[in-house]
Amino acid sequence: MSRRGWVLFALMGVLWGIPYLMIKVAVEDVSVPMIVFTRTALGAAVLLPLALRAGQFDVVRRHWRPLLVFTAVEILGPWALLSDAENRLTSSMTGLLIAAVPIVGVALARLTGDGERLGPVRWAGLLVGLVGVGVLAGPHLGGGSAWAIGEVMLVALGYSIAPMIAARRMRDMPSLQMAAFSLAIAALVYTGPAAATWPESMPNGRVLAALIGLGLLCTALAFIVFFELIREVGTSRGMVFTYVNPAVAVVAGVVFLGEPLTGTIIASFALILGGSVLATAATRRPAPAEAKPPERDAVVEPEETSAC
Repeated sequence: MSRRGWVLFALMGVLWGIPYLMIKVAVEDVSVPMIVFTRTALGAAVLLPLALRAGQFDVVRRHWRPLLVFTAVEILGPWALLSDAENRLTSSMTGLLIAAVPIVGVALARLTGDGERLGPVRWAGLLVGLVGVGVLAGPHLGGGSAWAIGEVMLVALGYSIAPMIAARRMRDMPSLQMAAFSLAIAALVYTGPAAATWPESMPNGRVLAALIGLGLLCTALAFIVFFELIREVGTSRGMVFTYVNPAVAVVAGVVFLGEPLTGTIIASFALILGGSVLATAATRRPAPAEAKPPERDAVVEPEETSAC
């Protein structure tokens, strides 16, 4: 991978690893609808002009129905659920639970008949990842924490379904248009709820910085960098950064919010991330009889996983 590719890779690991920290800061003083509205409105304000300049509105018009469903399961529901869950969960725990998205995606693809047959390694990955989720969530399955964990699991489900919708129903829609119009739709939907829960006084500078960071850095800039990364290194290699995000979420929570770094978190991190890598590992296809067999040390790239 080129130096530019590594820089883009590192940026994505950070930009989609710190939203949990910023949500945790913002939710202290502003409502959930306000958080989602600010993030989507700022993101749309940056990306929508770029999408309008690029054109291809006929593609958007043809796919408006799946675009609405995609927006609902990728943004409308998940971003609100995440924000509400962080009223009761730490940002690091939330980021680790979201790391189960690749595992959920593989399971859904298998259940819907859209995935490859799972070999022993991938089945082991699913089981290891689920054990990791259990290790992390088990001690908190009481009171409000159980509800919050359920919300995060619904987010993981939405994040797993959205790429399937995009791949099956909007394959010919450019990523920029998909992201820009989804954000614009979400901002419109949350305009009313945000206005109804507008804070009585101006939030402090820390909260304002978190809201602006969510919209401009973690959404607008992150999508731009993401498109450049995929263009630079390809989808399979580029999407590996999703395995870095949970580590960034944990470190950010510990360093900036003083969240605890316990043995349970470390163990669950290893299990969930290890399970994700195994569950999404590409199946090595046997070479044709007349072809030269692959080298022993050949690298097999992971399958595409969803972007969070």
